[in-house]
Amino acid sequence: MDITIHQSFLPHTDPDASLAFYRDSLGFEVRADVGYGDMRWITVGPTDQPSTSIVLEPPAADPGVTDDERRTIAEMMAKGTYAGVNLGTPDLDATFAKLRESGAEIVQEPVDQPYGIRDCAFRDPAGNMIRIQELR
Repeated sequence: MDITIHQSFLPHTDPDASLAFYRDSLGFEVRADVGYGDMRWITVGPTDQPSTSIVLEPPAADPGVTDDERRTIAEMMAKGTYAGVNLGTPDLDATFAKLRESGAEIVQEPVDQPYGIRDCAFRDPAGNMIRIQELR
């Protein structure tokens, strides 16, 4: 069996702000930008990994989600507890410096974790937790 992680989904509240974060701050390329009504899905990913993407999607776009569930999702996003992704880089300090210069919301500066990794954390414009681990 040969299975890879192809796409992961993160919600956005402002597609242009999320696009600027993932494209301009993280350096991801835009692979698709699709609108449907007043909603927008943006697919981004690392330039050297064309088979791995993040789809930035409207939160709770599924018609099966109730209004109460949409409110709960919006509240969790506002707190930064709804969604996130872990990224990796060979140069954590340079990546952290670039993101700090971009004005991204810092959650944690680079630190050696007691469980053996070195990482930092940011929130994207929608509140999603973006943890970045140093690849060794």
